[in-house]
Amino acid sequence: MLRLDNDNGIIAVDDTVISNIVSIVAGNCFGISGMTAKNMTEEFWELVRRDPSDKGISVRCIGNTIEVDLHIMVLYGINIPAITDSITHKITYTLEEMTGFEVSAVNIFVDSVTK
Repeated sequence: MLRLDNDNGIIAVDDTVISNIVSIVAGNCFGISGMTAKNMTEEFWELVRRDPSDKGISVRCIGNTIEVDLHIMVLYGINIPAITDSITHKITYTLEEMTGFEVSAVNIFVDSVTK
């Protein structure tokens, strides 16, 4: 959880909020056909959970900086380095604009390619 103390009180941003922002931004990026599970445990819980919006997203808040891991499927024929660079910049910009906190890393894992 990110915390910012100021004269008016405390501003706290939960990891779930950041995960939802990343999910929306990544879902709107060209070339991504979907998100993949981070591991077998997450894949199991996807069967039970009602809101799979954070599938394939891992958020860590270290100090007042954000680190994001994103597991994606890309479309066949897409230039993978170009699309991952674009996604990284878009997620970083959006998170820093919306939360006001610094993004220290966006790690993108391309787990599969689909047609």
